[in-house]
Amino acid sequence: MKIDIKHFALAAAGATMLLTSCIGDLDTLPLNPSDSTSETVYGKDENGYLAGLTKLYFNFVSNDTTDLQVSDGGASELIRAFWTIQEVTADACKCAWENDAWVRAMNTDTWSDADNDATYAVYVRTLQGIAYVNEYLRQTASDKLSDRGVSSELAARIQSFRAEARFLRAYFYWIALDVFGDVPFTTETSPFGGGVNPKQASRKDVFDYCISELTDLASDESAMPAARSNYPRADKGAVNGLLARMYLNAEVYAGTPMWTEAKSACEAIFGMGYSLCPEYSDLFRGDNGENADALKEIIFGVAYDAEQTQSYGGTSYLTLAAIAATDVTAEQKINGVNNGWAGIRVPYEYVQKYFNARNADYTTGEYTVNDKRGGMFYIKGRQESMNDALYVFLNGWTCLKFNNIPHDMTNDEFLATAASKAYSDIDFPMIRLGEIYLIYAEACMNLGQANTALPKLKELTDRAGVSAPSSVTADYLLEERARELMWEGHRRTDLIRYGKFTTPSFLWTYKGGTFTGQGFDDYMKIFAIPSSELASNPELHQNPGYGNATDK
Repeated sequence: MKIDIKHFALAAAGATMLLTSCIGDLDTLPLNPSDSTSETVYGKDENGYLAGLTKLYFNFVSNDTTDLQVSDGGASELIRAFWTIQEVTADACKCAWENDAWVRAMNTDTWSDADNDATYAVYVRTLQGIAYVNEYLRQTASDKLSDRGVSSELAARIQSFRAEARFLRAYFYWIALDVFGDVPFTTETSPFGGGVNPKQASRKDVFDYCISELTDLASDESAMPAARSNYPRADKGAVNGLLARMYLNAEVYAGTPMWTEAKSACEAIFGMGYSLCPEYSDLFRGDNGENADALKEIIFGVAYDAEQTQSYGGTSYLTLAAIAATDVTAEQKINGVNNGWAGIRVPYEYVQKYFNARNADYTTGEYTVNDKRGGMFYIKGRQESMNDALYVFLNGWTCLKFNNIPHDMTNDEFLATAASKAYSDIDFPMIRLGEIYLIYAEACMNLGQANTALPKLKELTDRAGVSAPSSVTADYLLEERARELMWEGHRRTDLIRYGKFTTPSFLWTYKGGTFTGQGFDDYMKIFAIPSSELASNPELHQNPGYGNATDK
């Protein structure tokens, strides 16, 4: 990875504001005038404004626990925590860490209003990010820049930084409304400071606000950087990608489908010069942030670097937790890293259902699959079933989708380098063209224009080496999303949109707490507001179905 402002590790030195102990006080200034704050680090120089912007991006990868009451800092990283909520609660992943505070509830869909490290981390990290964006926008307002004597040239560049910040705020709000429904709502114009409690807005109102912000950022008049000009920072491709995703789920979030708008957002991206990476696996390799073919498909990514972004979340988690220490020997480091945590793996039933895996030999590690995307699994020394063995890591299929070995190197060629890799170099694709193709297909299907999307689906199946569909159905699209987007943090949201998440008519391994699966309550489609936040902010109400819920 190149080390420059695009790398989020720089934010540690360039933080523009201090963390405090609760969400409501994030914008307060310290009592000690010698402490660096947003009021003192900016001036006439561009570096302070870049450092402040970088701090906003850094919120995706931070595992600092100064502000969080969690047992494991690594698990508190936003991408890892949100990924857990999206994947471990659904059919594609189960975790073997029986003693971790969040694992049992997420594995078995049995969470309650009791504080949970994964959901708590998502709540705090997203609202922190929003508060940081708000303060950045206050400090980069035109009057502030004028008072500091900022040149007109730099002020114009700062407008682009502000556009990126607004996109990040919309992204944080999207995660928050997806997970919690009604959430505290603030902007740069909201009252702030000690004793000011943010008011809770409805899911629909937050959705509408995000759509308004993103639509403005996508406009020709916006200062948002042009598509494919700013990786891994956000640009107009990322804006339209998030718009498409939000329109895709509009009926869940706001009560009204928005298929025409979803289709249009996808079509805007199709005109921006993106194309599918020829090799699916290259999208998730250790050099995906430098590989030109991968970068043609990745629309927005979070950059990781084994030397600079040393987090136990993100793609380090997806590589290290996916293998056992016994898989890492002097002769073999199957995932391009030097250790294994024996945590996350895929139920065999998922692999069989979506990839038609067969002829599995757990001694040699060989199996048969037609779809190239199904070639990502490692089964040597494993057991097939998790029945009565949910917390035994070697029961289930190991997933090597996120692989730290560069796309143009073999395991043997990378072996010496892998010996020093305690973290991942893989950028996490937050939005990519393969997802946009599938959103487009779903929108076209719901608009009665299914055949319009067949060429896009054929591109995906051609890359996977399987036959293209002759028609587009809801069942096919949900299954294709299971294959194409596996372990990329979409599954829970997809199952909710398709009406499959809680119902007893669509089962998976350990759904609802039993090996064969069972339904669970509909209110659990969203999670409880953390009790500590309810206690500190009387403006908040608990979500229906959970303890202390009200009729507000």
